[in-house]
Amino acid sequence: MAVKVLFSAVLAACISFGLAATPGRAAPDEAACEQVRTACKDAGYLRGSGEVGSRLVKDCVEPLLNGRTKDNASTLTLPTVDVAILTACKGGPLGKSKTIVAAADVNAEAPAAPLALTAGGPKRANIIFVLADDFSMNLIAETDGVLANSMPNLARMQREGATFSNYFVTNSLCCPSRSSIFTGKLPHNSGVMTNTAPDGGYAGFVANGNEPETFAAALFKLSYRTAMMGKFLNGYAPETDGIPEGWTEWAVAGNAYRNVNYLFNEDGKMVKHPEYLTDKLSALGVDFIRASAGNPFFLELATFAPHSPYTPPDRYKSLYPDLTYPRTAAFAARPDANAPEWLQRVPVMDDADKAEMDEIFRKRVRSDKAIDDMIGAARDEIAALGLTGDTYVIFTSDNGYHLGEFSMRPGKRTPFDFDTNVPLVIVGPGVPPGIRIDDFAMNIDFYPTFLEWAGAPATTTFDGRSLAGLLRGETGPWRQMAVIEHAKNVPNADDPDKASLKAGEPPDYIALRLPGALYVEYSNNSDGVGYYDLVADPDALHNIAGTLPAARLARLKAMAAENASCKGAAACWAAQSLTP
Repeated sequence: MAVKVLFSAVLAACISFGLAATPGRAAPDEAACEQVRTACKDAGYLRGSGEVGSRLVKDCVEPLLNGRTKDNASTLTLPTVDVAILTACKGGPLGKSKTIVAAADVNAEAPAAPLALTAGGPKRANIIFVLADDFSMNLIAETDGVLANSMPNLARMQREGATFSNYFVTNSLCCPSRSSIFTGKLPHNSGVMTNTAPDGGYAGFVANGNEPETFAAALFKLSYRTAMMGKFLNGYAPETDGIPEGWTEWAVAGNAYRNVNYLFNEDGKMVKHPEYLTDKLSALGVDFIRASAGNPFFLELATFAPHSPYTPPDRYKSLYPDLTYPRTAAFAARPDANAPEWLQRVPVMDDADKAEMDEIFRKRVRSDKAIDDMIGAARDEIAALGLTGDTYVIFTSDNGYHLGEFSMRPGKRTPFDFDTNVPLVIVGPGVPPGIRIDDFAMNIDFYPTFLEWAGAPATTTFDGRSLAGLLRGETGPWRQMAVIEHAKNVPNADDPDKASLKAGEPPDYIALRLPGALYVEYSNNSDGVGYYDLVADPDALHNIAGTLPAARLARLKAMAAENASCKGAAACWAAQSLTP
């Protein structure tokens, strides 16, 4: 599906969406571009349509602006548009357009100018964002043994780049976490608190006005080629929901957790694939990288692995037959008398339950090897194209996962570290090799980070902040805590992450992950408040909230209230920066 991009040997630069007018060319005229788009719509071209030959920009806008008389697929008739309108639009933005070249130059091919560099790295860096699904910290935590060698390409990233030890998600559930990544907002500000409507899912994301405010839309306006591949947001239907704003390449599935025989919306065309999904993402991603060389690009590779049903690729399905789930002090533990009521209701685990946790863990590790292969393929392509010095590669997860902690069966949603503290590894220009960063980082930090790497003006309009300074070793004021929010889901049969008594079903809560401690405030009186000293009790086995002085509890309660209700970037950053 990759589109070969032609570069003019005569012009100094191509005409791309979001670029300022080339010297000597008329100023951008969005009104003219809107007339072109309207003419294409009236002629039957629809954004995100599944019918071949009816894509609004690729098959109508681009041919018109390039002086052609037939569309790219020759299935519809191009509308007639006044030359003056086309000329005005050609000097301005094109909505969803890919790179456009003048008709006289379509046979010319020459590389674009190198990306401009700054002292801290490229001014307009390429970005590859690998987002796994339910990838917990214990999948890579071993320093020796099986797990130390199970993902060699990720291990190489750690040796060559930065590993964040205190990276936390804003919500230990897929859709709210991904929404925070896309928007740079805490869940209560994005309005996405769960996986399903009305307060979550893709429908909730759109209803809350988030679609035009994603990092993709911002990077697109900065003339980036942007690609979304794999898993988008829960509830997204590839057959009907089309292509959201901000993406120049789109290869996204809906409910594809089995990782085989899934349906992709590929730039508006519905395609069924039998091959293993992570491998398909890898191939599509390499194609996109190759087609984008010379233009700044952003590529998100969002796997469905290792989410349940934990399907590994055939080549790895028999690996690690004796691997067992880590037997921490929390594994199969029974909550003490001070634990929240919801946790005390979790049934006792027996030997069969423990054996099931082991088998699930093996499947998860096996499926993660395909993610590692994908990381390796992307980095190899970057190296082959000579783009290593211009490209950041990020690996992380939308949330963690528990398998037997406090006797809970497979799941997430809780405020504990095994569900909220996930891997974050970044390699790229200006990042010192092998460093560990202990400052609190959150998924609301990606958007501002991407903008800084893209050379955009500095901004503080997000609930998070750019991580670029931490990666350069800069010091200064920084947040003092990570904020974790949760809302109990309305039961929904279509939710792949349905909560259950056995998996742990917490009520609404606000949690503050502090240096060496965890504070949790539940919405109901029966569950009350939790406080865990993670220095003395790293597995959070004992809730000692009842032993804290009243003044300390009052201070924690006030901080939680500020973080739970903050509106606007300044207020939310101030709340995260409070001294515990």
